[in-house]
Amino acid sequence: MSRINQHQREYKEKIEQTKTPLGKRPDWLKIKLPSGDNFNDVRNLMRKQKLNTVCEEANCPNIAECWNNRTATFMILGDICTRTCGFCNIKSGLPTELDLDEPRRVVESIKELQLRHTVITSVNRDELKDGGSEIFKEVVRLCREEVPDCTVEILIPDFKGEGHAFEIIMQSPPDILNHNLETVERLYHVVRPQAKYHRSLELIKWFKQGGLKTKSGLMVGIGEKPDEVIDVMNDLVSYGCDILTIGQYLQPTKQHLPVDRFVTPGEFNMYKEEGLKIGFKIVESSPLVRSSYHADEQARAVFQ
Repeated sequence: MSRINQHQREYKEKIEQTKTPLGKRPDWLKIKLPSGDNFNDVRNLMRKQKLNTVCEEANCPNIAECWNNRTATFMILGDICTRTCGFCNIKSGLPTELDLDEPRRVVESIKELQLRHTVITSVNRDELKDGGSEIFKEVVRLCREEVPDCTVEILIPDFKGEGHAFEIIMQSPPDILNHNLETVERLYHVVRPQAKYHRSLELIKWFKQGGLKTKSGLMVGIGEKPDEVIDVMNDLVSYGCDILTIGQYLQPTKQHLPVDRFVTPGEFNMYKEEGLKIGFKIVESSPLVRSSYHADEQARAVFQ
């Protein structure tokens, strides 16, 4: 499966031909190199348990800070995604197996790290009838049994909008249900070609109506306009989203969609102010923010 499709290649070429040179990465996007005892402890634990983390697979810029705080976002259902999003560094292709022992190893790691809040995400598994929702359910169920003081946030794919997958999730519901819209509606066909903007909004609405706290994330600097970002924020609030994260898109490789612009800290502050005005309970908005950044603090705040 190729990394990007024809629509994405055409968009990539258009951006590269029309945008002004970005120059060096600004100071506000510089990050620390991963190091430290806690960082090594977390990395060694993941290797021992044969687990994947989105921190590594997606080249998260906050891996040093989070791992040194002994926090990590577990990525279940393997490390091969069935979709070809133009921004994502996770391998795409056809997965070969389903690891039914994975939930046990994830929860053992949560216990060993003594987490008070954990985030579980996954690749897309469109070839599975339930999209992998049973594995999500089992991780949450085991976590409730083994680490009852730990709150659980799951960052789920859209499961192609299949209601039976949503119902499986609700058999052992998380504390926070996260599903990222990622970008504005106009760019879905190139940024998330196998996803649908309104399908993702309806997912958030479905789980909100089920009584869960809901969360979503956006990246900026991939070709959107500020007024389009505000439009997405309004849509999310109207569909019941409680928490929003916004961060700068950074191109993982030259094969991915290009960065259109480096969004300034001032613009990120504007999004935070506007988001709180229109009704989000929490808005985390700055250049290096990613979906799970400060998730433990957000969980504490939203349940106060």
